[in-house]
Amino acid sequence: MKLAPHELRDCVIRPTMKYLGCDSIAVENFLIALSQMQQVDTTADNSHCSIYPINRNMHRVLWDEHLAFDPDRASLVRGLASQRQFLNDPDIELQTNLAYATAIAWAMYVVYPGASELHAIARPG
Repeated sequence: MKLAPHELRDCVIRPTMKYLGCDSIAVENFLIALSQMQQVDTTADNSHCSIYPINRNMHRVLWDEHLAFDPDRASLVRGLASQRQFLNDPDIELQTNLAYATAIAWAMYVVYPGASELHAIARPG
């Protein structure tokens, strides 16, 4: 699914960031840019399963090594995921749940500051 930047901002990013208590134009702009990088990156491998440059491995590492030790943030992010599907296949939430994917993208940025750093992490090693 392809959303225009203003649709992504108004319908997904802004409400998600407001829910997370991190709402600002700068955050919105960063997440829009990050999603645009993913859309135009023709070298991205097929392991990316989100509108953001986040693959399954990055998703698991974020949960296992960071969110697991930050219960308040983990609870907020987990609150965006569907109850049953998250338990069956948490990675599918990155594809089917744009609010959850947005929260994960922001959490990745908080853990790994810098848009270029996050993009570099998303590339296969």
